[in-house]
Amino acid sequence: GRERVLEATANPVLTGFTAPKLLWVRDHDPTSYERARKMLLPKDYIRFCLTGEFAGEVSDASGTSLFDVVHRRWSTTMIEGLGLDRDLLPRVVESPAVTGKVSARAAELTGLAAGTPVVGGAGDQAASAVGNGIVEAGIVSATIGTSGVVFAHMEKVAYDPAGRVHTFCHAVPEKWHVMGVTQGAGLSLQWFRNNVAPGANYDQLTAEAAQAALGSDGLFWLPYLMGERTPHLDSAARGGWVGMTAKHNRGDLVRAVLEGVSYSLKDCLEIIEELGITVKAVRASGGGARSPFWRQMLADIFGKPIATLETQEGSAYGVALLAMVGMGLFSSVQEACRATIKEVSRVVPQPAAAAAYARRYPIFRSLYPALRDSFRAIANVE
Repeated sequence: GRERVLEATANPVLTGFTAPKLLWVRDHDPTSYERARKMLLPKDYIRFCLTGEFAGEVSDASGTSLFDVVHRRWSTTMIEGLGLDRDLLPRVVESPAVTGKVSARAAELTGLAAGTPVVGGAGDQAASAVGNGIVEAGIVSATIGTSGVVFAHMEKVAYDPAGRVHTFCHAVPEKWHVMGVTQGAGLSLQWFRNNVAPGANYDQLTAEAAQAALGSDGLFWLPYLMGERTPHLDSAARGGWVGMTAKHNRGDLVRAVLEGVSYSLKDCLEIIEELGITVKAVRASGGGARSPFWRQMLADIFGKPIATLETQEGSAYGVALLAMVGMGLFSSVQEACRATIKEVSRVVPQPAAAAAYARRYPIFRSLYPALRDSFRAIANVE
C-alpha cells in the first residue's frame, strides 16, 4: 500500500515517475519491453551515447519510484513487488563520480575531445540547487519557472509521511534534499498575460500589480491550473480567483496572481520547516525571480530574506561544478560552491507588509479544503 511505498522510496508514486511508465510499456507493449536492454533516464541515455557506459546517478534515480532513497540504491522491495526485471536498471553512482570517457566515435560526432571524463551529473532540480549553492543547512532556494520549487538541503534523510513533498538523494554525496512543487507558478502569470492581457509584457504587468493594494483588495488566486502537487497532491484541483467584485481591476487581478503563487510556495516552505529544517534565507531563481517587486513580495510572505546570485544558469552551472569536483579541481561540492557562488542582492521582509500577509495567508489556506469536493465534481463532469 501507500505506506509501504513511502517506506521503500520516501515518496508517493506519481504518474510522471518512471515506474508507472515502465509498467505501462510492459502491459501494453510487451514486445518492446522484452526487447529492452536497459531503462535509462534522458541524460543517462546521452551518457551512453558519449561513453558506451550504462550508468545512472542517485538524484535522478530518486524520481523513478524504484529507488531506495534512504540507502541510495535500487529498491528490491519495489522491483520485486512490481514484477520488474532488475537487469533493466543501470548501476548508480554519486553525482560527481566519473562514469566513463568520451569515445572516439562520440568525439567525431560531437567535437568533444576523445577521453574527456563524463561524470554522473544530476536531475534538473538537484543540479539547479548545486548551481544556487543549496548544499549546506540553513539556505533554501525558491525557483519560479513554469512550475515553482522550494528546495532544501538535508544532512540526514527525512520524509513527509503524508507525501506532500519529495525527498530525494542530493547531488552532494551522502546528502539528501527535500522539495515542494507548485505546478502553476510562472504558468499562472503566463496564462494571465496570454488570456487576460494579450500584448502586455511581464514588466508592465508587475508594474500594474505594484500599483494595486497589498492583498489585492480582498481578491485571492488559486494557482492550480495543472492540478497540484504540494501540499495537496490533487490532480483534480482547479485554479481561479475567489472574492472578485465589480470594484476589482486588472492590477488587482494580476497582483492576486503573484500573491497566490507566493502563498502556494509558502505552503511548500512550511512543510519543509515541519520536517525540522531550519530556513535562514532563501535564494530566488527562475524567470519570476527577475522581478524586484515579486522578490520583495516573496520576502514579505515568507518572512525570510530573499537573495539573488551572480549566475543565472543554475542547472548548467551546477553540473559544471559537479564535473570540477569529479576532476579533482575541488575536494567537495560544498567547497566548489563556496568558491564560486556569490550573492548580488538581498531583500528583507518589510514588517508591516509581512504582518498584513500573515493575516491573509490563513484565508488562502482555507480555500482549497472548502472547494475540494467541488473541484472533484467538476473533474468528473469534464
